[in-house]
Amino acid sequence: MPEQPSRPLRADALRNRQRLLEAAVRAFSRSGAEVTLEQIARDAGVGIGTLYRHFPTREALVEAAYRNELERLCDSAAELLERLPPEVATRAWMDHFIDYLATKREMADALRLVIAAGTNPFAQSRDRLIAAVDRLLTAGAAAGTVRSDVDPGDVLAGLSGVSLAAGGREQRDQAQRLLDLLMDGLRYRRAD
Repeated sequence: MPEQPSRPLRADALRNRQRLLEAAVRAFSRSGAEVTLEQIARDAGVGIGTLYRHFPTREALVEAAYRNELERLCDSAAELLERLPPEVATRAWMDHFIDYLATKREMADALRLVIAAGTNPFAQSRDRLIAAVDRLLTAGAAAGTVRSDVDPGDVLAGLSGVSLAAGGREQRDQAQRLLDLLMDGLRYRRAD
């Protein structure tokens, strides 16, 4: 029997789902995999039945929470470009990336449960991140403020390196300086 297409969620159901995802990220980041689903539902202001309607298992909730964070990060590239010059948008996105990796690191125990259950929550992460970086670099190159010869994968590797060196929330000042250096390397310079 063919699978029936799912109906779009009502506005209140979408709000509840989003509140659950935000509460889950906070809880899994703070308490790891040990947090109860009842606590997450309570923190989101919904009942446990609502949580299970959206996410039938703990692993489904963890994976959805991670993917939601990835989606928010990647979507923020376009949002930043709508309101900021490309060079400024790129630098602001770098801050978002460091926050995203800090959250991912804090959720590591919970994410290991998803992987142990046989799912790869990171399957499309790199491609999505590369696309977001490419969008920012392309806009910067078109504006003449960012070099056009930069590989998005190299920028992503540089950002990951900054996160490894200074990705803790308590290392934010050092991360800012390192991101400024990385951004300085991306700027287009006219030959004098």
